[in-house]
Amino acid sequence: MPRGLRRFQESGQSHFVTFSCYRRQPFFATPELFDHFVRSLEDMRRRFELRVYGYVVMPEHVHLLLGEPPRAKLAEAIHYLKLSFSKRVRSLRSAGEPGTFWQKRYYDRNVRNYREFTVKLRYLHRNPAQRGLVKEAGDWKWSSFRHYAFREEGGSRSNQNGRQGIARQKQRGNGECS
Repeated sequence: MPRGLRRFQESGQSHFVTFSCYRRQPFFATPELFDHFVRSLEDMRRRFELRVYGYVVMPEHVHLLLGEPPRAKLAEAIHYLKLSFSKRVRSLRSAGEPGTFWQKRYYDRNVRNYREFTVKLRYLHRNPAQRGLVKEAGDWKWSSFRHYAFREEGGSRSNQNGRQGIARQKQRGNGECS
């Protein structure tokens, strides 16, 4: 970890996590790669027993809104996700692409209250439409938006805790998000 960078994990708060493809290149170039990432996300969710409140996979980066794993650090879960995905898709990448899929680091922001939680969730869901990849957020297949808006299952079951988790956070009344 770089000098001066402090991560506040094991805080009981939710986390808004962003990580990019190597040199911010659009390596998510086929539906198959996007689908593999969503499957890897689901594997991570199960293995680390954490809540995934929201996600979006963009051509050159990923946003996640996560709870903390109960028996591991969030950094271990992110490492597992990036590594397992990279191994899964190694054979799908063309020979001309660099061997590294991901930038080494990731951005992690603790989400301190319900308002910030909803701002981050809206941001990640709206990202594909704002970037001009689709007309409306619901048109982007590789996002948790369709689960929230249309109650669709599929992709990552990560959203099974989404609506219930948000409702629990509102009921706490202290503004904290976990």
